[in-house]
Amino acid sequence: MIKKKYLKNKGLCKVTFSLPLEAVQKGQEIRVVGDFNDWNWENGLKMKAAKTAYQASVDLEAGKEYEFRYQMGDGQWANDPEADGYAPSPYEGVHNCVVSVEAGGGK
Repeated sequence: MIKKKYLKNKGLCKVTFSLPLEAVQKGQEIRVVGDFNDWNWENGLKMKAAKTAYQASVDLEAGKEYEFRYQMGDGQWANDPEADGYAPSPYEGVHNCVVSVEAGGGK
């Protein structure tokens, strides 16, 4: 699940990514990687366990779409079933998730 909170007068949106606890093997490290961090594990957003889901947040520039996926420490990947959309990746049969951050604060 993705939550968006537009920051007043900054042209940014705080995007919170959530992945249900049961979607991941216990004890796994999970990161959000995408075009906003060069698809790099080291630069990926570390997800932290909350009551029902792993979560991570980032401020993204409004007026753009961003592709992302969840990557586990063992190299496995997962998509967000509630993403705003999906886009083909460079890998055959694999789609990336898309989060759309609207210009003008999502109004």
